[in-house]
Amino acid sequence: MATSNLHSGRGKRNGSSLHDVEASIEDQIESLREEVAAFAKLIGESGAKQSKKLRASAESGFDDLTVRGEELLRDLQRGYTRGSREVRRTVRQHPVATIGAAAAFGLAVALLLSRR
Repeated sequence: MATSNLHSGRGKRNGSSLHDVEASIEDQIESLREEVAAFAKLIGESGAKQSKKLRASAESGFDDLTVRGEELLRDLQRGYTRGSREVRRTVRQHPVATIGAAAAFGLAVALLLSRR
């Protein structure tokens, strides 16, 4: 009988300590789940902030690029206008030289094409 009481006492102690270990593991798992959820939330918030920053930076860069493109287009248009005025003025002032230059250019092109 003494041995059966000893075994039953050990069984109760082992059973209760096993139950305590299971409860402790479950508590730790639950704690880990909460920490993982908090970490995921933190990462999500950080990602959203970074996304907003990157979007604002991209929009700003696009706006700057648009402004620079418009300025470049205006500069090119001004240059084209100035160049065409200059050509017209030169043609009006020196019509014979213009015809000679055009003829020389035509001859040069014809010679280059005939060698092919």
